[in-house]
Amino acid sequence: MVATTTALRRIQLGNALAAFGSGFTVPFLFVYVTRVRDMSAGQAGLMFSVLAVAALVVLPFVGPGIDRRGPRPVAVVGALVAAAGSLTLGFAAHPPLILAAAGLLGAGIAAIQPALATMIVRCTTPQTRSRAFALQFTFNNLGLGIGGLIGGLIVDPSRPASFTVLFVVEAAMIVVLALVVGGARMPAAAPHAAGAGDGGPKAGWRHLLRDRAMVRLSVVSALIFFTCYGQFESGLAAFATEVSRISPSMLGVALAANTLVIVVAQLAVLRIVTRRRRSMVIAATGVVWLLAWIVTAVSGLVHGNAALAAVTIVTAYGLLGIGESLLAPTLGPMVADLAPAHLLGQYNAAQSLVKQLAMAVGPAFAGAMVGAGIYGPYLVVLMACSVLIAVLGVRLGRGLSPVQNGLVVASSSTQGPAERAEQAGRSGRSEDAKAAALAA
Repeated sequence: MVATTTALRRIQLGNALAAFGSGFTVPFLFVYVTRVRDMSAGQAGLMFSVLAVAALVVLPFVGPGIDRRGPRPVAVVGALVAAAGSLTLGFAAHPPLILAAAGLLGAGIAAIQPALATMIVRCTTPQTRSRAFALQFTFNNLGLGIGGLIGGLIVDPSRPASFTVLFVVEAAMIVVLALVVGGARMPAAAPHAAGAGDGGPKAGWRHLLRDRAMVRLSVVSALIFFTCYGQFESGLAAFATEVSRISPSMLGVALAANTLVIVVAQLAVLRIVTRRRRSMVIAATGVVWLLAWIVTAVSGLVHGNAALAAVTIVTAYGLLGIGESLLAPTLGPMVADLAPAHLLGQYNAAQSLVKQLAMAVGPAFAGAMVGAGIYGPYLVVLMACSVLIAVLGVRLGRGLSPVQNGLVVASSSTQGPAERAEQAGRSGRSEDAKAAALAA
């Protein structure tokens, strides 16, 4: 148990440091490639597309790799590839090399995310899993926020070397992630995870596609990532500045408010959602986000009052943060409870694949709507998506077992071999005696 707890702490530390490093570059990437490396807006858009496409290309192979080789080597290799991409971006002076570096960064990050999710599942029990995923999400946002603040003090468009410093810091933090996670002692995996008798990666994907509950969750997840995460840096930012007419600096305040809400509210939200139906938590997220988009629309109507428009936009960003906090301890544990032990990596990779697809489609949709100046229909679509999230969330619960829906914490009889082995090591404790009595 001590080794498992230590491993989880290392995973969370590495995740926080990597997020801190990403905060140095993520807010300034577009400015860097257009103002410092003289790429056109179209070329910059192509670079962001390469980031997404590279992730989509590698993710179908990442899941089987995790299940066959384990999440730790996949996380380490992904981190080293991502670090190489970040470092190359910091020194690349020509578009072809910048695009190649973006491909490395996108592929590496795509491998890291499901590997870390699988490591968290293996290092936790059903009782502690939601808290672990909530902390991971909180550390991610805290790291990104702090990194962005420090990066903003360093960056100077008139000094290209200042941007190089940012990418060097990011690469260094990703290497630290590889070192910290690579040294974590993971619990034993399920025997089947070694690769015997699963029929290979294609069989794993066929199994996943036949899992109706996972398919339904993937559809809801696609809507979730499209409706919120796919709009932050594209349509929502454009609406706030062009229609609500808030200043770019106030937009930074709104983003900071989103991060602050997540960091402050996450543990309180965790207590609220514990032992609630996960499907209803997803539905509640849709309702909260519907309110957020309504408030966003109001900000466009009151743009003549700068202070009121700013308050409404900050409120909208805060409401989106509340919805994100509801999802953080919900989606990851639900995927873990839906997945067979020997396909955990593949299920996590599928969730990441859905996220990448939605994150690619979301900004493209926003760009088309914003470019055409049809902001009203744009918000109506997002409101409709929020309602659909609520409806599908409720319907999702009908096909879930009490364990999968979070109403009942899995006992040793419903856990995978790795979790049963961990609990067997604590068999002398009274909790296990009670669990055994309940299971009997």
